[in-house]
Amino acid sequence: MGTPYCCPNCKTNRSRFNIIRQVPQSVKLDPHTGDLVEEFTNENLSPFHMAYKGPEIKVQCGSCGLVEDERTFIKFGER
Repeated sequence: MGTPYCCPNCKTNRSRFNIIRQVPQSVKLDPHTGDLVEEFTNENLSPFHMAYKGPEIKVQCGSCGLVEDERTFIKFGER
């Protein structure tokens, strides 16, 4: 944060937003029951489990409800 935001959908909101901090949890689930079988950390991921590479922060417009990456709101805030 510290950068002006503007909603790319409603194009008028520049002040009301929800900041969503994403905390990924790497897990292995039983394919039949959905029960948790194993939980991984970034240090002990199995060779077949890719680490999360998505954004740490998403933003939701407090007016229209659009949820996007923070970069999208920043780009529209520069206009």
